[in-house]
Amino acid sequence: MFLHAQGLDGRTKFAGGAEGAYQVIYKLGYVQLDTIAVIQRAHHHTIWTRFPKYKPEMLDRLMTADHRVFEFWSHAASYLPLEEYRYYLPRMKAFREGKVSWAKYVQSKFGHLAEPVLQEVKDKGPVTSRDIEIPKKTKKGQWWNWNPIRYALEILFWRGDVMVCQRRNFQRVYDLTERVLPENVDTRMPDKNELGRFLVRRALSAYGTATQNEIHDHIYGADRKTLATAIADLVDAGEVVGIDVPGSNGKDSYTLTDTLEKTAKLRKNKPRLHLLSPFDNLITQRERTKRLFNFEYTLECYKPALKREYGYFVLPILWGDELIGRLDSKADRKKKQLLVRCLYLEPGFIADDTFLIALAGKLNKFAEFNDCDDIIIEKTAPKVLAQELRRYLKKT
Repeated sequence: MFLHAQGLDGRTKFAGGAEGAYQVIYKLGYVQLDTIAVIQRAHHHTIWTRFPKYKPEMLDRLMTADHRVFEFWSHAASYLPLEEYRYYLPRMKAFREGKVSWAKYVQSKFGHLAEPVLQEVKDKGPVTSRDIEIPKKTKKGQWWNWNPIRYALEILFWRGDVMVCQRRNFQRVYDLTERVLPENVDTRMPDKNELGRFLVRRALSAYGTATQNEIHDHIYGADRKTLATAIADLVDAGEVVGIDVPGSNGKDSYTLTDTLEKTAKLRKNKPRLHLLSPFDNLITQRERTKRLFNFEYTLECYKPALKREYGYFVLPILWGDELIGRLDSKADRKKKQLLVRCLYLEPGFIADDTFLIALAGKLNKFAEFNDCDDIIIEKTAPKVLAQELRRYLKKT
């Protein structure tokens, strides 16, 4: 149920080209952005995992040419289906009214710059933070150490006054929302009940099943009381049903009735292997990952090097319906080499030939996705894994 909902079991057939990329984003509800680029960035990686024919330029087309996705805050900074734009209006309103706690520091320090910067955008058209002159005697902020103009643009972005119209070398380019948002996009403000039901359906559709806390953390858009009311209403309507999920520790789990009926018709298929981005929707809620897969995972790039247990940017390895290992990798783009810094298998997991062939095949494809020709294995645990794996790799 979990894997099918996430498009990871091979049963979901996505269309070709940019349409397939859009279908992945819509299926998941959001795809999280991230700046780390030791391998392909997380948003590209997450889509490619489900849609192997994906190319990064497809996402740019969906945003700038087709106008089918937009950037905003959901679980985090994300690409979102533009057809669901209206359900993010309440959060924009909350930002405007200063009701989002983590944004209050920026708004208190740089809110006075928002209107002057907005006027600059009106006058100049699409801009980056570098295109607007920093006011004299204005200090940088402590949060991310950005320049003041970037903070002001972020405030305007949160409020919905401006949108990201494109990216240049991964830098945001902003323009007035009224000049970016297509006229046919629904901009009616949903009421609390409508918003709650949307968020519950969205989370359960993407996850297959989830607790109330997991629904809340899927897309931050409503308080827990609103979501609890929405869940109760949908249960009463027969659209949602409570189910018992092993390992849930007494927490109530829910699923869409339609999902339950479709899952009952699924038959076991061959296991598939995926190298998951740390920001992949399947595992981004770490407690859920632990609960469902008995897999402890922490992204260690924010730790000092000496305190890392597995590596800088470790990718969990999904094999069938189990998380069985971790891969720390880096794309050396000058040498066109994919470096396998370390490959760990979970204690007790036995790597048979079927698994080794699947892993080697995925590494070969992952190297291609990262524009690398060679794969260099530096360390594995157990050690014998390196020699066994090299038998199936194209190049080492």
